[in-house]
Amino acid sequence: MGDSKFSNFDNMSLQSIDQDAELIPLLTPEDEEEMNNEGLPETLPILPLRNTVLFPGVVIPITAGRDTSIKLIKDANNGSKVIGVVAQKDEKTENPGIKDINTVGTVARILRVLQMPDGNTTVIIQGKKRFEIAEVLTEKPYMTATVRETKEERPDKDGQEFLAIIESIKDMALKIIKDNPNIPSEASFAIKNIQSNSFLINFVSSNLNLDVQEKQELLEIGNLQERALATLKYMNVELQKLELKNVIQSKVRSDMDQQQREYFLHQQMKTIQEELGGVSYDEEITEMRVKAKNKKWDAKIAEHFEKELAKMQRMNPQVAEYSIQRNYLDLFLDLPWNEYSEDKFDLKRAQKILDRDHYGLEDVKRRIIEYLAVLKLRNDMKSPILCLFGPPGTGKTSLGKSVAEALGREYVRMSLGGLRDEAEIRGHRKTYIGAMPGRIVQSIKKAGTSNPVFILDEIDKLAGSHQGDPSSAMLEVLDPEQNSEFHDNFLEMGYDLSKVMFIATANSLSTIQPALRDRMEIINVTGYTIEEKVEIARRHLLPKQLKEHGLKSKDLKIGKPQLEKIVEGYTRESGVRSLEKQIAKVVRYAAKSIAVEEEYNIKISNVDVEKILGPARMERDKYENNDIAGVVTGLAWTSVGGDILFIESILSKGKGTLNITGNLGKVMKESATIALEYIKSNAESFGIVPSIFDKYNVHIHVPEGATPKDGPSAGITMLTSLVSLFTQKKVKKSIAMTGEITLRGKVLPVGGIKEKILAAKRAKIKEIILCEENKKDILEIKEDYLKGLKFHYVSDMSEVIDLAITNEKVKNAKTL
Repeated sequence: MGDSKFSNFDNMSLQSIDQDAELIPLLTPEDEEEMNNEGLPETLPILPLRNTVLFPGVVIPITAGRDTSIKLIKDANNGSKVIGVVAQKDEKTENPGIKDINTVGTVARILRVLQMPDGNTTVIIQGKKRFEIAEVLTEKPYMTATVRETKEERPDKDGQEFLAIIESIKDMALKIIKDNPNIPSEASFAIKNIQSNSFLINFVSSNLNLDVQEKQELLEIGNLQERALATLKYMNVELQKLELKNVIQSKVRSDMDQQQREYFLHQQMKTIQEELGGVSYDEEITEMRVKAKNKKWDAKIAEHFEKELAKMQRMNPQVAEYSIQRNYLDLFLDLPWNEYSEDKFDLKRAQKILDRDHYGLEDVKRRIIEYLAVLKLRNDMKSPILCLFGPPGTGKTSLGKSVAEALGREYVRMSLGGLRDEAEIRGHRKTYIGAMPGRIVQSIKKAGTSNPVFILDEIDKLAGSHQGDPSSAMLEVLDPEQNSEFHDNFLEMGYDLSKVMFIATANSLSTIQPALRDRMEIINVTGYTIEEKVEIARRHLLPKQLKEHGLKSKDLKIGKPQLEKIVEGYTRESGVRSLEKQIAKVVRYAAKSIAVEEEYNIKISNVDVEKILGPARMERDKYENNDIAGVVTGLAWTSVGGDILFIESILSKGKGTLNITGNLGKVMKESATIALEYIKSNAESFGIVPSIFDKYNVHIHVPEGATPKDGPSAGITMLTSLVSLFTQKKVKKSIAMTGEITLRGKVLPVGGIKEKILAAKRAKIKEIILCEENKKDILEIKEDYLKGLKFHYVSDMSEVIDLAITNEKVKNAKTL
């Protein structure tokens, strides 16, 4: 194969161009067939293009600016006029090498070289056929390479599918030309006159509004039918964008025209009014009457509206009361009287939505599904009034959106935090200037339906003042027997709120007045466990933060052990707000590394966590040992989850006094006193000499003295600690306990069992002593959380001692 193989192209119609020619004819099927039958030269000078891709048969002008490119063009123009054209991978590269260019390009013939007035060289070239660079021979003064032809699979000329694609490309190209004002209409003649199917595909691909990489991908498709289909897809996207752009422009233009028209009309009306000294508002009143006919209100409301409309008709428009009356009637027309959105009764779909958006919160989800089920059976049921009570950050407020989506209802949220004025709930009487309806009615108007999901956020933060008590005003709103006729001072009519699903949220029930609390169905949203927080972080928080920081899941991976380390070492909360902030820090670290092109570990390790977030600040206690008498592991509930605590006791010579330290509350101190008195009363049964009570002082301490502690659940732990101390016997290894004690020797149940169990498991505890009545709480906990734990259920304090105290003496036991 030599350079002469392209010599007869000058006889083709596309190459019949002399210096005076003004137009380049289109490729005919005969020209295309002759071109395809030609072979390739063995070597070609390679011309890299910055920002375009040349397709076979297509003629394009290019401007050469680099010295190497100008030299190549001059040499080729003086020789065979045949060059190899390839696209650069990055247009910013000044001196591209073989790694900076695509290996698949197009053989091109130089048609004309023009010297422009600004000194640049413009070359008109035409693509011939595709090639692939085999080996670079030289890079100076310009790149030359051996090349090989890339075969092109052509479909059968009579193939129905291929012909249909070609027709679609032609039709869509004509539509784009018609809709795009930047393309001259003459282009449609070119499309219609193209006879070669492959040239049509290449011509359209070359002129599509695509970036270089996308055009290069089209060029590299070896199958002509697949390339045609890919081109058609890009054309479809471009046409849709063009149609959307035209619609927006048309809408903006019509809106501007309408605004200008209204402005001039208003100016004319203003001038006429000034001349006449008055104005007629009959048309406005007529418009209100027309709107009123379409409302679904009953006869009583319709009569009241007509009466108020007639009152406005008699008013002088210049007086202040006219605008108040006008606002009043506008509110009447805007409220969704008896308009309800249709509930979606697909219970499985509702459950799926609730599970998708929130992990845990089973009680709330079950209540919503129950309500939907009853509503499905009886369509006129009054909506429940729920109060989600729990610590901050547990998803109470965001749950409302999921409930609204599950039910297919509108979502409205009203924040009650710091609300002091009763008029914010009930509205102002319309006799006042600037009177407005209350926020309940305003929110219903905003929702557009009379049965939205209505979130009353932070209902425990309502505060009374000299302007009234808003919490008392809420009594009518949240009473199912009264809210079917809720009276707003501005509206002066009863409005039906019985179909509204109210969901209140609160952090504390103590600040909610009893009458208001009695009207709501209280659902306790407990804090999340470590395991639940890890799942929430994995399913929701990490994907959310990656999206907000412009990263993809492949850019950062945090495993469960690392998430657990973040939860335990860097957060101490019931919810997940602080956890989200810590995850955001890790994501920002990855984002910064990507932005400044630094290397970083995509899969975060424990070392990386400490590097990004610093040393862990909140590591939880771990079980220690049983070598010292009087040290027992107890279980505690805190507002941020369960934890273990150590009860320590020691004897010192004295007169039998009891000292208790560790920032303990009154109830906890009483538990210590009860435990000591019970041991004194039953000393012989425990093998304790009674006389030692008068010879030694007892000191009980609970570590972490800065943390306040209270409650009766450490009773059996204190009892075990004192028995171990007086007998100098070891406590059973890896055992923890919780339970209240009485002077009669009974063990009573305590709360927070779920959180305490999980704390014990984290601390590597193997056995747990609980009250017999707490067995029901264990049955409610998932079996996964109970693996590896053995439970002992007791009802008497003597059973606790038998289980917890061994017969083995501690090291260096004291002789009492």
